[in-house]
Amino acid sequence: MTLTPKAEHFSHDHQFLGASHDENGRRTLWVVVLTFVMMIAEIAAGYVTGSMALLADGFHMATHAGALGIAAAAYGFARRNAHNRRYSFGTGKVGDLAGFASAMILGLVSLGIAGESVLRLFQPTTVAFGEATVIAIVGLAVNLISAFLLMGPHGHDHGHAHAHGHDHHHHHDNNLRSAYVHVLADALTSVLAIAALLAGRYLGWVWLDPVMGIVGAIVIAKWAYNLMRDSAAVLLDATDEPVAAEIRQLLESSNDVRISDLHVWQVGPQARAAIVSVVAAADVTAQAIRERLAPVHELAHLTIELRNA
Repeated sequence: MTLTPKAEHFSHDHQFLGASHDENGRRTLWVVVLTFVMMIAEIAAGYVTGSMALLADGFHMATHAGALGIAAAAYGFARRNAHNRRYSFGTGKVGDLAGFASAMILGLVSLGIAGESVLRLFQPTTVAFGEATVIAIVGLAVNLISAFLLMGPHGHDHGHAHAHGHDHHHHHDNNLRSAYVHVLADALTSVLAIAALLAGRYLGWVWLDPVMGIVGAIVIAKWAYNLMRDSAAVLLDATDEPVAAEIRQLLESSNDVRISDLHVWQVGPQARAAIVSVVAAADVTAQAIRERLAPVHELAHLTIELRNA
């Protein structure tokens, strides 16, 4: 048996930013502006009125503004360097790097909320229920507007599905997802705070405020962990198993091709790269392999190594 290695590459356009990249970037920037304005207003009002509640919420919102700023900057960096040859597979994973960093910030925020809440369980402080409730309601309104902006006209763009054939593969923009999670985290803390403040004001349940803080911190920590796990998998070039399985099925469904090596990884929110090494019958060409893999719409960059028996 004579093995003749042949390698074929196609799709040399390494711009894998995703169809909604620019739109997502604009929406994220609007949310950054909205969050920053709200942060400045709360801090200024806190200094003028002497309200610690306003100051605390303002500086808490500053952490979210910073994380959202990272997301917005990542969209701009990815676009500016989309054709920079320094990046072998483009800048489609810059958003995942930003998402990972944002998840770390979110995790630290959850630890801070949990620590403060536990401290207040044992050392209760005086709470201005009326003023704090107004702050929480305004904050919730801002977060709902921000969530609406991030969702866009098509609904949940932070994690839409793309289907073909028998499989449904999910493509997440982890950068947009990180911004969305920060907004949701802030909205959750606002809802829990409103419930606790109303209970404290009308029922005298002062203890509920720190308890709700602990509950919120646990939920936020879980969101941060999931985002960190998913973005880390992309950064470490984890195998996209659903796409790999589809490639195996398409190529090995006949007896004239055998896969000897296969690598499939994400290079953008809606793009996958693959290196496929096959041993095939003498009459099978690289073009034939390419045509068999045409139904795999995720494949934006494909390298074929063909050995004919």
